[in-house]
Amino acid sequence: MEIEAKLKQMGIDLPEPPRPVANYVPAVQVGNLVYLSGHGPRGELREQLLGKVGRDLTVDQGYAAARNVAINLLATLRATIGDLDRVERIVKLLGMVNCTEDFYQQPQVINGASDLFVSLWGDRGRHARSAVGMQSLPGSDTGSIPVEIELIVQLRA
Repeated sequence: MEIEAKLKQMGIDLPEPPRPVANYVPAVQVGNLVYLSGHGPRGELREQLLGKVGRDLTVDQGYAAARNVAINLLATLRATIGDLDRVERIVKLLGMVNCTEDFYQQPQVINGASDLFVSLWGDRGRHARSAVGMQSLPGSDTGSIPVEIELIVQLRA
């Protein structure tokens, strides 16, 4: 329970994993790889951080949203594999940032997720990554989410 202990030291309690909002599953395991569907922010932070980074939100707020998304991904991962200590490596992260046309700091926003994974797994948390800007992302009547992240994780054999 090394990773769970680190989460506790960091003051992070994993929430209940999010439920799918459409016709998909939150994670699929193929061999020793787990593919996690796109996740967005949840909880109080979700309602505080809606809109476009670069217009409605700062880079720091986008970073906080990406960190929140990483926590939600961890909740789904734990529900899928049972024990986060089974993770061999975070393989690939796709970070999508809802941003203005002239915003170019997507990597700094997505670092909110990447930094958390590296703090938990060290070098095994370093991953291949894409950080891209999007015109819009899903949301609600009050606005769209600022960040959505997909993840691929390798499990120990």
